Amino acid sequence: MKQRKPTLEKISPNFGSSVFVRKSSSVDTNRTPFWHFHPEIELIYVNKGQGKRHIGNHLSYFNNSQLILIGSNLPHNGFTDRLTQHGSEVLVQFKSDFLGAGFFDIPEMSNINTLFERAKSGIIFKPETKRRVGKKIQKLNDLEGFERILLLLKILKKLADAKDYEILNANGFVFETELQDSAKIDIIYKHINENFQNHITLDDIADKVSMTVPAFCRYFKKSTGKTFTKLVNEYRIVHATKLLSESQMSIADVAFECGFNNFSHFNKLFNEFTGKSASKYRSELKSIVK
Repeated sequence: MKQRKPTLEKISPNFGSSVFVRKSSSVDTNRTPFWHFHPEIELIYVNKGQGKRHIGNHLSYFNNSQLILIGSNLPHNGFTDRLTQHGSEVLVQFKSDFLGAGFFDIPEMSNINTLFERAKSGIIFKPETKRRVGKKIQKLNDLEGFERILLLLKILKKLADAKDYEILNANGFVFETELQDSAKIDIIYKHINENFQNHITLDDIADKVSMTVPAFCRYFKKSTGKTFTKLVNEYRIVHATKLLSESQMSIADVAFECGFNNFSHFNKLFNEFTGKSASKYRSELKSIVK
């Protein structure tokens, strides 16, 4: 069995820097996503790419670009499945006290302090802010030292003042599990991610983490706030939104491709998850300005 990566990710900025910045392009090799968390706040900007978002209890798919802010210790999985031509992903990570204890407590920084609190539930920014701030985030990769810190502060100020955003875990996501529990969740999510198109029995998944089925069901609900069946169905629906946006497959074929063997059940769940039918979702995609 391959050794699992640690679920508490240790982040080390370059020597002489308090902020970690990494820019990846479409030619970079893909990293294996894993369920993890860290005390650092994380800012991600993708200008051209596609992928699944899994942040706390939130699951969705993005196609083209995204700008996300993830607060301290909010668990999340890898984001970008692939970057398209000329696409890039900029990852910025920093501790909330990277400018010293109390810096963001001063009156002039109250908006940014509020932003950090809001980010504990995960924030996605809409097109207007994404356009205005995205290029600045990309520029962080070219700067060092004082200039990088100065630009990051300006970016945080713009994000703090933005009105076009959405909280990803609106009902809150409380992460109360221990480190070893996080490792279990990583095993579970990896198994779902690799097998959601097939039937996954509770016996199979409970066995993966050496638990009885009743103990697994209690543990999973306590750790994630959802039943196992609900989460698997959400994975399937998120994959369906990907296929509806990227392929010409019929809606019935999409349903079966995502692991649903009952078309009416697929339609019902799709409507519950997205608030619209699959056919309406597909037709609206053509009119959305990404």
